[in-house]
Amino acid sequence: MPEQPQTPMRKSAMVGVVGRTNAGKSTVVNQMVGEKVSIVSPVEQTTRNTIRGIVEDTRGQLVLLDTPGLHKAVGPLGKLLNGMARATSAGVDILLVVFDAAHEPQLEDEGWMRRVVKEHPEKVVFALNKCDRSPFYETMFRDLWKEVTTGTTGVSPVENTGTTGILPVEPRWVTCCGIRKGGCDALLDVLYDLATPGPALFPEDVVTDYPRKLAIADVVREKLIQRLRDEVPHEVGVAVKDLHEDRKRGWDVAVTIYVNRPSQKGIVIGPRGSLLKAVRLSAEPELSDMFGVKVRLELWVKVEPNWMKNNRLLAEMGYLGATR
Repeated sequence: MPEQPQTPMRKSAMVGVVGRTNAGKSTVVNQMVGEKVSIVSPVEQTTRNTIRGIVEDTRGQLVLLDTPGLHKAVGPLGKLLNGMARATSAGVDILLVVFDAAHEPQLEDEGWMRRVVKEHPEKVVFALNKCDRSPFYETMFRDLWKEVTTGTTGVSPVENTGTTGILPVEPRWVTCCGIRKGGCDALLDVLYDLATPGPALFPEDVVTDYPRKLAIADVVREKLIQRLRDEVPHEVGVAVKDLHEDRKRGWDVAVTIYVNRPSQKGIVIGPRGSLLKAVRLSAEPELSDMFGVKVRLELWVKVEPNWMKNNRLLAEMGYLGATR
C-alpha cells in the first residue's frame, strides 16, 4: 500500500511590525490580513494603539502587531506612543521593520537599524515599502545597514550591541507595496518561512482581537484626520462613551471627540456642523460593514485642556491598557 503524503505541519508566529511614522505599516498589515484592521492616513501618527491583525492560510497563522510609528516625540502622548512602539519590538518571534523606501533613509530608520544591532533579535525582516514609486531608494537603505553594522557611521557595532563581538543576524530583505493587491505576497512568504511549527494563537475566523470600542473610535478619528489634515489632527482624541446594542435596530454609539482649545471645537464641528456630519456619514457605512450590523453614531465635541496628560482619558482611549 503506497504511503500517504504527509500534511505539512502548520506554523505560527507573533510578528512585531515597527518602523518610523508614515512608513506604511498599517497599509502593509491591512494588505496581508486581507481586510482593514488598522486605520490609514497620510498624516503622521495615525496609529496610536498596538493593533493585532491575524493572517490565516494553509501554511498557518501569523499575528501581526501593528504599532504607532516612531517619531520625534512631542509631549507626554508622543512619548507614550514611542514607548509602545519600542516595547512591541521585544518578545516577538519575528521583528518586521517597515521602511518607506520611496524616500531617502531618515534618522528614525537608522534608529531602528541600531535597535536591531543592539537587541539582536533572532529573526528580522526589513520590508522596503512603496516599491511602486520612483525613485526607489533600496540601495541607500542597504548601504545604511552596512554602515550601521560596520561602525562607519561613527559608532562602532560593539558599542551598539553591548555584547562584545556579537553582531545581529543578517535581516531578510523584501520589497513590497502595501497599496497594491498581491503587493505583500513575497513578504508573507518570507514571514511564513521564518515561522516555526506550532498551534494557532487565535480562532481561524478571527482577523483581529482589537476591542470594538477602540476600533469604532479609530474609524471616527481616521475620518476626522482625512478632513482636518494639518489643522488639529494630533490634538484630537476620540473615545466611545456608550455602545447600545439592539438585535433588530443595530448599534447606537455615543462618541466624544476631545480637543484642547475652544477654537479647535469650531474647526472640528465645521460650519453649521458640516464637518462633523461628513465624518458621521463616512464612518457609519464603514462600521456597519465592519461589524455586520447597522451602526448609528452620535458625535459630540468637548473641550478638554491638556487631555493628552489626563491618564483617565488616555486609559479610556486604550493608550494605558486594554479597553473592553
